[in-house]
Amino acid sequence: QGLLVESGGGLVQPGGSLRLSCAASARIVSFNVMGWYRRFPGGERELVAAIARGGSTNYADSVKGRFTISRDIAKNTIYLQMDSLKPNDTAVYYCKAGTTWSVSRFDYWGQGAQVTVSS
Repeated sequence: QGLLVESGGGLVQPGGSLRLSCAASARIVSFNVMGWYRRFPGGERELVAAIARGGSTNYADSVKGRFTISRDIAKNTIYLQMDSLKPNDTAVYYCKAGTTWSVSRFDYWGQGAQVTVSS
């Protein structure tokens, strides 16, 4: 297993909910930022939601009010609660541990979790 292991993806109907989990094999507070990023077919990874070491959060405008990032420091795990899912949320979701909100070559990545929103 790698540093970051994601779970919780799957198929859900529009308006439904999913929760993604990312378990780290290192202390998550040792990273400046941990978060969730997604990649649409043919595209680059983009920020969905991230949380800094101090607890501040950053969300993509498209998910504000629908998605919530949280963490359990004792379990070295972060979560993404996704509510009111839409078909255009369909993507591969990646957990990241790194230094900034942006994608960087210094980041660590999970294996990715497919989220499909479809009726």
